[in-house]
Amino acid sequence: MPTVAPLDLDEHCVFAGFCEDVPLFAVASGEVHRLDHGHHHHEQHDGLLAATLSQDGKKLLTSGEDGRVCSLTKSGESTELASIGSKWISTLASGPQDAIGFATGRTAYVLLKDGTLREFNEERSVEGMAFAPKGMRIAFARYNGVSLNWVNNKTESTNLHWDGAHLDVMFSPAGKFLVTTMQENALHGWKLDGKNSDEDRHMKMTGYPAKIKSWSWSVKGKWLVTSGAHSAIAWPFSGKDGPMGKAPMELATRGDTMVTCVACHPQEDVVAIGFADGMILASRFEDSKEAVLRRGGNSAISSMGWQSDGRLLAFGSEKGECGVVDIAG
Repeated sequence: MPTVAPLDLDEHCVFAGFCEDVPLFAVASGEVHRLDHGHHHHEQHDGLLAATLSQDGKKLLTSGEDGRVCSLTKSGESTELASIGSKWISTLASGPQDAIGFATGRTAYVLLKDGTLREFNEERSVEGMAFAPKGMRIAFARYNGVSLNWVNNKTESTNLHWDGAHLDVMFSPAGKFLVTTMQENALHGWKLDGKNSDEDRHMKMTGYPAKIKSWSWSVKGKWLVTSGAHSAIAWPFSGKDGPMGKAPMELATRGDTMVTCVACHPQEDVVAIGFADGMILASRFEDSKEAVLRRGGNSAISSMGWQSDGRLLAFGSEKGECGVVDIAG
């Protein structure tokens, strides 16, 4: 049976996960809590808005209402990486070669390892960003589509158009597809092979009863799992056309509460599914078999992250009910 080590922080948890083998929990007030031979906390921001791991998993990157981007290592070393004055930085992404992307309003930045800061200006506010898995290419989600830019080249951006407000963006692990979450209850995607007509490149994924606020790729990129329904919705991406013409798989259906957070296992075809009532289930793609990881709490699960070996799962909720699940018991 899985066991849960609880941690009550009484604040909205923006990030729960592992920096190497150390559990970290970033909360909206600006603190990051670190569990490493005791409970340690670090004042990273005056109001924390976004947090993500560096691509090598050795740093937690954070941004906040104070216009700063910072990092924190597993040993507790905190570093300010960038500061742009009194502007909120709510969009943050980690890239290859220690690159970091962040945005405020219509201006996006990429900070390179050598300290060079690249600036990109959009006509609409940048709502989400993501680096391609290979090469220094970055995508910006905004109103009416996505802009694709090469970080080190001053070429014009490539515009992927689709009407509506796009809130977040993500590449598939192999870089063949680009997917966005939208203001409406839907996903939209594009095939990036460049071989088909513009219409053929679009992928429309609709039918959600709520907005998609959490998504995660399975370990080999075969499935894209999302929140936004009474079950975790898993779209198949194994074929050359992605999910087009295929129905999604529904995992861990509960008719009385919504899925609010998903996190795919780093080594197996399993996904952790968090619900609005604080319950966490694990479900296997192959046969939809389920296991209870946490029976519930007082608020919706807002973030989850696996340890690299997949034995431990960190979680956090909207009211700060956090903890670590040991799936081996």
